[in-house]
Amino acid sequence: MTDVVRAALVQTAWTGDKDSMIDLHEQHARAAASQGAQVICFQELFYGPYFCQVQDATYYDYAEAVPEGPTTQRFMALAAELNMVMILPVYEMEQEGVLYNTAAVIDADGTYLGKYRKTHIPQVSGFWEKFYFRPGNLGYPIFDTAVGRVGVYICYDRHFPEGWRALGLAGAKIVFNPSATSRGLSAYLWQLEQPASAVANEYFIGAINRVGVEELGTNDFYGQSYFVNPRGQFVGEVASTDDEELVVRDLDMDLLKEVREQWAFYRDRRPDMYEPLTDW
Repeated sequence: MTDVVRAALVQTAWTGDKDSMIDLHEQHARAAASQGAQVICFQELFYGPYFCQVQDATYYDYAEAVPEGPTTQRFMALAAELNMVMILPVYEMEQEGVLYNTAAVIDADGTYLGKYRKTHIPQVSGFWEKFYFRPGNLGYPIFDTAVGRVGVYICYDRHFPEGWRALGLAGAKIVFNPSATSRGLSAYLWQLEQPASAVANEYFIGAINRVGVEELGTNDFYGQSYFVNPRGQFVGEVASTDDEELVVRDLDMDLLKEVREQWAFYRDRRPDMYEPLTDW
């Protein structure tokens, strides 16, 4: 029997307030469940605007504790109701003044499995993230979920190959990369980097982006969310550049074994030769 995971991604535009964004994502989760989805991931900082377009301490108020905060608790209950694994990219407050760009991972029975904190934090025009987030300090955890071993890498992280590899070495079968990325400098890389990383590390990647122009700035978020398989091929169509969309795709997990036996990248690695890379 073929081992297939039905997985979902959500790309949306900012609605104008946190409560309606949370409600909207619950609606999408329910719609995904009605289509048989077993796992779903939302976009980076899913319940807010991408406030990093400006530097304004007002937006610290969007941060919540994880998992004790109301958003994580609400979706833990929803995950149990829908029997669905959920990846929730949120703004985390560990304590006052200690804030992270985080993704909580919830199993299909509603159990909180842990979190990943964004490792690489940009600080360039339109992406003033060091104003809001400390760099992640939890490494590259893998989560044993109802759909298998899942990893998370957030937005800007995708430009750094080391984390992709760490997740593969830890046994990831699917890695989700929730993002808020806009037209301009990195747009041409969007359909290049994640497929290349899926090939190099021999797993599935779910790449999620938001859409629209928000009132905080001129960033034009271009969507194009997709799944890519370990051969670097898109699974179904890439999502719209402009419209809200729920992406549901079947991921053939048997392909992982086939590809890893055909392209034996893990066998042929030479970690004994790589130590000098960390000296730079």
